Amino acid sequence: MSSQPLAFKGAPGSPYTRKMLALLRYRRIPYRLLISNADQTNDLPEPKVALLPTFYFADPTGEMEAVVDSTPIIRRLEDEYPGRSVIPEDPVLGFLDYLFEDYGDEWLTKAMFHYRWYYQDDIERAGEILPRWRNLQAADSEIAPMSKFISERQISRLYVVGSNDTTAPVIEQSYKRFLDLFRAHMVNGPFILGGRPGAADFAWYGQLTQLTQFDPTPMAETLTRAPQVYAWVSVVDDLSGLDPQKTPWFDRDEIPESLTGLLTEIGRTYVPALLANAAAVDSGAPQVETEIDGESWRQEPFPYQAKCLQWVRQRYAQLESDDRDVVDGLLGGTGGEALFRKPG
Repeated sequence: MSSQPLAFKGAPGSPYTRKMLALLRYRRIPYRLLISNADQTNDLPEPKVALLPTFYFADPTGEMEAVVDSTPIIRRLEDEYPGRSVIPEDPVLGFLDYLFEDYGDEWLTKAMFHYRWYYQDDIERAGEILPRWRNLQAADSEIAPMSKFISERQISRLYVVGSNDTTAPVIEQSYKRFLDLFRAHMVNGPFILGGRPGAADFAWYGQLTQLTQFDPTPMAETLTRAPQVYAWVSVVDDLSGLDPQKTPWFDRDEIPESLTGLLTEIGRTYVPALLANAAAVDSGAPQVETEIDGESWRQEPFPYQAKCLQWVRQRYAQLESDDRDVVDGLLGGTGGEALFRKPG
């Protein structure tokens, strides 16, 4: 563990940056955030894939390396910075935490990206604000072309998350159900797996910083439907004062029914999307075509999410048989069991 603050590059509008900021605060890991700006980061290495946040770790030779992808970074931080862990020791809860984190990172982000670049009010706010985060002193005349460029580029990339006129109703109805389900579950928590946050809480928080507190369309939906979720986001922003020893995770034998509702939402939406996407990637099909929640779903294949399915299955395969039986019991009837169903 270095005595120097951990450096990483990010942006306020990046849900994954916000995910990691809140996690670092909770774990009390010293950090310095570099807002994406060339004059702050030009002496640092570039990652192989330009994603936010980008963390800078010393490699075995002492040279700095640029690392992306929040999920493995969280596990690396667990090894390098002991205490205040966000990974449950119980393998069953650890698996659920991983599944919920993946859902946040890969399905809730569809709602976040969709709302931001699908509706005019949201497009205008994002276009007006996002470029200003990089240059607070810029004049309106400087911002205007940057706003146009960012908006047009991101709207053209809606296909990446599967947002289009066909899938819009599926994404939006899923977000509304999620709000209802999380609101109902929160009384048992206040976190996903009990009284202390796991990695999944920070994944959900990251997406919800945008959905509930920045983009006007989903913000209005949240405030009408689930003001508790709006308040939860504000609380999770800084959990450095929480004592996790006094607020434990659920016992695996006392998991509330409300968690089953959230697992059922995953089985209803994210699981069929994952399976259809992986099948398209494996077959080389140019289009993912399936049915989600009784509606047509079409999008271009997304190779990274095919890897996500592999990683979830690996986590499941690593469980001891007794733990796997418990997980099977929790997933049974939710649709989530299809992730591990043998073909044929």
